[in-house]
Amino acid sequence: MAADITLILPDGTMRQVAAGTTGAEFAGQIGRRLAEAAVAIEVDGELSDLGQPLHDGAKVRIVTRDTEEGRGVLRHSTAHVLAQAVTRLWPGASFAIGPAITDGFYYDFELPGGAHFSDSDLERIEATMREIVAEAQPFVREEHSFEEGLELFKDQPYKLEIIAGAAATAASTSSASGDTDASAADSAAAELLSVAAAGISAYRNSEQFVDLCRGPHVPSTDRLGSFKLMRVAGAYWRGDEKREQLQRIYGTAWESDKALAAHLHRLEEAERRDHRKLGVELDLFSFPSEIGSGLAVFHPKGGIVRKAMEDYSRSRHEEAGYEFVYTPHITKSELFEISGHLDWFAEGMFPPMELDGGQQYYLKPMNCPFHILIFKSRQRSYRELPIRLFEFGSVYRYEKSGVVHGLTRVRGMTMDDAHIFVDREQMVDELKSLLVFVLDLLRDYGLDDFYLELSTKPPGKGVGTDEEWHDATEALRQVALSMDLELVLDEGGGAFYGPKISVQARDAIGRTWQLSTVQLDFQLPQRFGMEYVGADNERHRPIMIHRALFGSVERFFGVLLEHYAGAFPTWLAPVQARVLPVRDDHGPYAEEVRSALAGAGIRVDSEAANEPLGPRIRRAKLEKLPYILVVGDDDVNARTVGVNARGSERPERGVGVADFVERIRDEAAPPNARASAGGAQARRER
Repeated sequence: MAADITLILPDGTMRQVAAGTTGAEFAGQIGRRLAEAAVAIEVDGELSDLGQPLHDGAKVRIVTRDTEEGRGVLRHSTAHVLAQAVTRLWPGASFAIGPAITDGFYYDFELPGGAHFSDSDLERIEATMREIVAEAQPFVREEHSFEEGLELFKDQPYKLEIIAGAAATAASTSSASGDTDASAADSAAAELLSVAAAGISAYRNSEQFVDLCRGPHVPSTDRLGSFKLMRVAGAYWRGDEKREQLQRIYGTAWESDKALAAHLHRLEEAERRDHRKLGVELDLFSFPSEIGSGLAVFHPKGGIVRKAMEDYSRSRHEEAGYEFVYTPHITKSELFEISGHLDWFAEGMFPPMELDGGQQYYLKPMNCPFHILIFKSRQRSYRELPIRLFEFGSVYRYEKSGVVHGLTRVRGMTMDDAHIFVDREQMVDELKSLLVFVLDLLRDYGLDDFYLELSTKPPGKGVGTDEEWHDATEALRQVALSMDLELVLDEGGGAFYGPKISVQARDAIGRTWQLSTVQLDFQLPQRFGMEYVGADNERHRPIMIHRALFGSVERFFGVLLEHYAGAFPTWLAPVQARVLPVRDDHGPYAEEVRSALAGAGIRVDSEAANEPLGPRIRRAKLEKLPYILVVGDDDVNARTVGVNARGSERPERGVGVADFVERIRDEAAPPNARASAGGAQARRER
């Protein structure tokens, strides 16, 4: 009889099982429901197939289908089934890579004879995938030498290239004792491939289909089924526009039909809320081709919303002790040479302009070096600290045309940049008050579901000592933990000069947007030789905090537009009320109502009765106006209005004009004005 082995569960408890017990068997011993939900097992921190025998002393965790890791396994396994279905329908097709991605998966293909997928082909492919699922084919892991791998995939040119790159990497790593510069494998392919000196791993789920992969996978294809193919797109092999253009099929896969249906509903809702579409429908902004990709112009209505956003932010910054500064759009290259941006960020900058006899000037991609020069413009004292500088500064970043996306990924943007200069003793308290300020202000704009992300030193790119990075990272970590929000670690995601906290906000349909960032920087003050005179009359170096609250005005505008689906709260709406006379003879009274509202500071317009009332009301509703005011015979006589509030099912009749003015005036005021005027309850309910 085989000796027992000991397994350690996530809570530290130990379980005795028979030697040779697999992950699937262990899940079954814990419970039937867990076994049914299990798709993989974590062993000593690494995901593995459920069929793998467990070893003595292993730290194990069953991974279920309804977790992010479990969904990743489902999606990757579904990608294999997609590739198998395509090769069934198009014998001789080449398949490249097919990873799991956020909310789904994709696979890249090259069809024989240069054929192309059509949208109608997705139905055929999906039907074939369901046949494969019904066949309950087991996913069987295989280990091969590089030579065997080349023979196994001799008819698959993209797999051969991946294997050759992996073999070169293994050989180079072995001979160079870990020289990582020798790696030739594509990063996306490396995520799918188990690379070792001995060879590669593959998964076979039928005699006809085998794929290069490091796994893990579900035990068999019948564990899949809640999936849908979404669309076909083009994709260059390895992301290189000089290489072959392949066809990419995107799909989504979930743990249940209910979860899939919920995701598809979110996609429909996201399409309805798409800020690019709403920007056109509501006449807010556009991207004229004559100007260039990623460069937006705001129309009058969009300009009103943007001004309201910026004005409120300015007033809150004034209350918080920030000082406003302004800096130019271009600078000599020397500034970014000192800061290090030309060393670390040049690929994100527009090419230089040669002026003044060959001097290179750059469009600025960020504002921080300019604010440093303002600090350095005269001698500073410890009594001035903290110094909080704020600017709505226009910056320009060269984004590749393939990633430019409406207002959320642009080439010209306005950063609401603040840079705070503190001493060591002030650092933690300033970070805490700053993060509270950021979260409160985001809540005023209607976002209140947050978590925080801590980004650490980027490998091979960070400047400064390990001690400085450790101190900066720990300070941010402690401040983030004090906010009583979920904290997620983003290893290697910091800027080259320091770690950062990012505020991740979920919108009305549950999507996550990275908004505000707070970066702690010990490096740029050193690079620029910044100093202040301390209480000891000695010179000291300040610490710099970078903070963008919106991220960029353009992006935040797009996020809010989608969050509200175009129905901005009254204080942000470009038109807060519209007055509609029923007939022409009601026009003079309608003008009186409009004037009364305008005199109270309300953004109001009116529309003459040159067509029936119904179409005018429908048009106003499509414009998502907060209030539509209708005036007819009774209103003229009683000096009242009929109120159609956005979202209400029934209009109110006979509302006094003065009463309505008081009601809308509070809603139309920015949040801090409402609070200071005693409108705290309205602020909570907005």
